[in-house]
Amino acid sequence: MATELGRFKLIRRLGTGAQATVWLAHDPRLDREVALKVLNPDATPDAVDEWLREGRAVSRLNHPGIVPVFEADRIDGQPALVFELVRGGTLAQFYGQGAMPPRAAVELMVQVLDALAYAHAAGVVHRDLKPGNVLIDAQQRPRVTDFGIAGRATDRSEARIVGTPGYISPEAARGEAPQPRMDVFAAAVMLTELLSGSRLIQERDPMRALQRVLHEDLEPPPMSSPDIDDALLGVLQRGLSRDPVKRWESAAALRDALTQWLHGPQGQEADGPVEGGAAALEFLLRRMRAKADFPGLSASIERIQKLTQSENESLAALSSEILKDVALTKKLLRLVNTVQFRHAGGGSISTVSRAVALIGFGGVRNLALSLVLLERMQDRAHAAQLKTEFLRGLLAGSLARELSGNSREGEELFLAALFQNLGRLLTEFYFPEEASQVRRQVREAQGTQAPVSEATASARALGISYEELGVAVAKRWGLPEGLTSVMRRPSGEAPARAVEQPVDRQRWVARAANDAADVVLASEPELSAARLRQLGDRYAKALRVGGEAFANACETAKSKLAHLAEAMELRVDRQSPAQRLITVASEPAGDELDTLVMQATVLDSELPTRAREQAAQQLAAGIQDITDAMVEANDLGAVLRMILETIYRSLGLRRVLFALREARSECLVGRFGMGEGAETLAPQFKVALKPAPGQAPDLFAAVCLKGVDTLISDATQPNIAQRLPAWWRSGFQSGSFLILPLSLKGAPFALIYADAAKPGAIQLDEKELSLLRTLRNQAVMAFRQSGG
Repeated sequence: MATELGRFKLIRRLGTGAQATVWLAHDPRLDREVALKVLNPDATPDAVDEWLREGRAVSRLNHPGIVPVFEADRIDGQPALVFELVRGGTLAQFYGQGAMPPRAAVELMVQVLDALAYAHAAGVVHRDLKPGNVLIDAQQRPRVTDFGIAGRATDRSEARIVGTPGYISPEAARGEAPQPRMDVFAAAVMLTELLSGSRLIQERDPMRALQRVLHEDLEPPPMSSPDIDDALLGVLQRGLSRDPVKRWESAAALRDALTQWLHGPQGQEADGPVEGGAAALEFLLRRMRAKADFPGLSASIERIQKLTQSENESLAALSSEILKDVALTKKLLRLVNTVQFRHAGGGSISTVSRAVALIGFGGVRNLALSLVLLERMQDRAHAAQLKTEFLRGLLAGSLARELSGNSREGEELFLAALFQNLGRLLTEFYFPEEASQVRRQVREAQGTQAPVSEATASARALGISYEELGVAVAKRWGLPEGLTSVMRRPSGEAPARAVEQPVDRQRWVARAANDAADVVLASEPELSAARLRQLGDRYAKALRVGGEAFANACETAKSKLAHLAEAMELRVDRQSPAQRLITVASEPAGDELDTLVMQATVLDSELPTRAREQAAQQLAAGIQDITDAMVEANDLGAVLRMILETIYRSLGLRRVLFALREARSECLVGRFGMGEGAETLAPQFKVALKPAPGQAPDLFAAVCLKGVDTLISDATQPNIAQRLPAWWRSGFQSGSFLILPLSLKGAPFALIYADAAKPGAIQLDEKELSLLRTLRNQAVMAFRQSGG
């Protein structure tokens, strides 16, 4: 082959396979070295078209764990793929060096699985995952490559066997259509080999290797490390299942299971129930961990809880964690704009940062935890019963808050009353047959001489009571001892005098609220009020709340729950008993919701003009939100984060960063941001306002020095790409970006940077650009007010 192919200068051959040859090449257009994969000349025209089509599918993947495909085309008539050049070895280099430490091996595979989960979500299955196709870069990060024979997950083409013996799944060996579980199998094989230090299938004959995987159940070999416990072996065994239905259903599910193992519970033995219940608990936990939902649910709750319970509570950290989940963000903002939070400024809150500042860490935590539970616990055949149980818990939480005169204690009581139902919710979701059995036992024993309590029935069905299950899981999620202690309901009759000790009082309030929720759910509407007054009388002395006041508080809680349920999109059938838990508002719920937040629920299928209107409305609402914050307080950091969040959410961006001038280096240096990889990339963002002698300013410096708001709609254009700094090309790799410089007295001192993955993804009309400039000016004003 010549020393050049098209515009590429071929430097040296990196490798040759049965399908293609890979070259180290120089791309003069962007002045960078790349890996150039050229298809062998004996390929048929159909094979060439398929190869390039699959390469283009992979080029749309944009994930730090996937080696990107820059181009997929015919170059000088030869089919070729252009990859990022990753300097380093492959995962295969670890083979032959003995077993890896378990945590290191699992952490590495979690990163690989995260990349695969992203590809699967885009409809791309690797189908040839093996150690040689996982590169290890200079930072020792795994990068999955060679999706060149990847199949679309919806592909139904003629059956063919694709993959490498030893890592190919049984269904792939049979020539079945590509599915994500094929990659899950290969990942489980690789992790098993890293942990054991030896090949799982050691057959040299490829056909014998295929026959083994087709007809034998693979088992993890004996492993010497004491850190490899039964839980990890169970995760591996499920990943190696010959039957794809019994295997982890997705790379995300296997990733979450391994993540759960990495951050496994501490001190489990000490937390388990007594009198033989520990074995039953561990059995139930193993069953829950085997479900794909549980590790993700646990990880979400643990992250939110750690952020709100840390010694250095960070508004930025909590806001960023919530913003990672678009659905959670939208629902949370709808919630804080209901009548429930009017006292805190609800009705005009358009950013998570503002919500945290007004409602507090505890209030936002409670809403986020409630929403996480709801989001994870749905889409099941028994969804109606789950909605009923969840609404029942929410009513108990809302009533507990109403019964508290102290707003801070009210937030704690909301969560306490809700989480007193955690065991029942978990059982209904993960073990519906046992939950049905518990309800049947309680119902059939009603009115007899030997009634059965829910605690007794659940202990019979599960081996431990709902309460013990809920408390044990809450402890494993890292929920504070103060909360887990009040999750235990006090027994017996309510005390005849006021309960003064705080923890005891919270337990009684939570129990009373749950009893009231039971009354509402079980009573016809015309009988509910009288029964609630009777219940209130029973708790009157202990809680110092009369029966009438108790019933009124319950009606108020029901009314607010109606708005909460609508904001959470919790809709139940009109004939369902769950309707008793909700008081239907006489006025349209839209009167209680901010117009901007309602607009956030518009479906993607609606006309683009609606999306443009929505973006402008969100920007305008954010500006008002920020103006209010600047009047109320002089918190520069909070204002800047609200500005960034407004831009990030309104325009649907990939990430947004704030950079500030560093006097010593005369550079604008990234300080913080939000979105994909913002925490990691912010320190890499460095705009040199005074370039070295003889060098022209790069594009970022030129824009800032001129003070011109600039939108680069296609960063891949040669005339643009050549002006971009090396740090941006290596770390950011975005298709389009926006620069808003901040200046004082004509000199740049900061900038706001925002980007999107694809060229043309950022489109602004005059109205949106004007609103962005207003946000930029608010940032400048905030600095002036703070004396910065």
